[in-house]
Amino acid sequence: MNFCDHDCQSLADTLEQAGFARVHAAKLLRNFYDNAASPDFSDLKCGTRLKAWLDRNMTWMQSHVASRAQSADATVKLLVQFADGQAAEAVLMPGYRADRAAGCVSSQIGCAMGCDFCASTHGGLARDLTAGEIVEQFLHLKREAIQMGRRLSSLVFMGMGEPMHNLDNVIAAIRRIADPAMGALGWRQVTVSTVGIVPGIDRLADAGLNVHLALSLHAPDDVTRSRIVPANRRYPVKEVMAAARRFAGKTGRVPTIEYCLLAGVNDSDEQARLLAECMAGFRAHVNLIPYNPIGLGLSGTAYRRPEMDRINRFVAALRAAGVVTHVRDTRGDDISAACGQLRHAVVKDPGGAVAPTSRK
Repeated sequence: MNFCDHDCQSLADTLEQAGFARVHAAKLLRNFYDNAASPDFSDLKCGTRLKAWLDRNMTWMQSHVASRAQSADATVKLLVQFADGQAAEAVLMPGYRADRAAGCVSSQIGCAMGCDFCASTHGGLARDLTAGEIVEQFLHLKREAIQMGRRLSSLVFMGMGEPMHNLDNVIAAIRRIADPAMGALGWRQVTVSTVGIVPGIDRLADAGLNVHLALSLHAPDDVTRSRIVPANRRYPVKEVMAAARRFAGKTGRVPTIEYCLLAGVNDSDEQARLLAECMAGFRAHVNLIPYNPIGLGLSGTAYRRPEMDRINRFVAALRAAGVVTHVRDTRGDDISAACGQLRHAVVKDPGGAVAPTSRK
């Protein structure tokens, strides 16, 4: 058994079955997350008999960092290897404040969405991550931040996989990560990204988590979006934008509309105009992402990042229409930091396992 696999209720049940008082569960979990950078149980505050039982029956974490890459801009990308040998990516990005950092975690190993410009789709979907495996990525990032002299202050589910296709485990992980009694990151510090799985957006809104939503739109028209985001054939632009509006109305959270700019594909003046129409009357903001090249997409297309002048014209058109727009700073270009690139470079077999590594 693993601490990350438990919430307070399940750990209390386990302790009770072992002959210990249920009240220990909350204290143990709070202590565990406070000491997440430790390698073992030595810093846990509990009685000798309980500590001995923990040593025999519980593991601190089951995963380890199989590969680590650090960019010149201090972005760190981790390939986190799990007990079955498969691995997922997590990223730590230094914040603009010297004491803060932002994290990004995966929800699946691989991805079934088939977005043509994303490396996560290469090889398809291997499996869902458990809630505990998602939490372990958070803890590895928290440890990295501590070693940098920073605090992990926000977390996005924008790594490998589609969170809405593993929503039960994503929600369970968020509760452990954000809850003041456990990971204590804070509900408003968590963002869940989706390519637009409409039922999942509605379920997330109904979950009452008070987290943020990021919608990976990437094109304002169905023809272009279906070409680069196949999920659009099931959930077209009008439907996913309506779902994002419902989320905002129900939760009060301001969604982010993610838009990866691809030269000659979705960056024209006309597409800027259509995107502005999609945003009319919507209290949300557009996050424009200059493409991080990954080589050939699944269709065999080699996409390119637009020139800065083209990006600036796209931004100006949106802002002229009253759309709140930002251009995301590119991070980790020198370490292939786009989703899926590190795993794609390290994976040794089609099943998704990586070569055995020593623990770090």
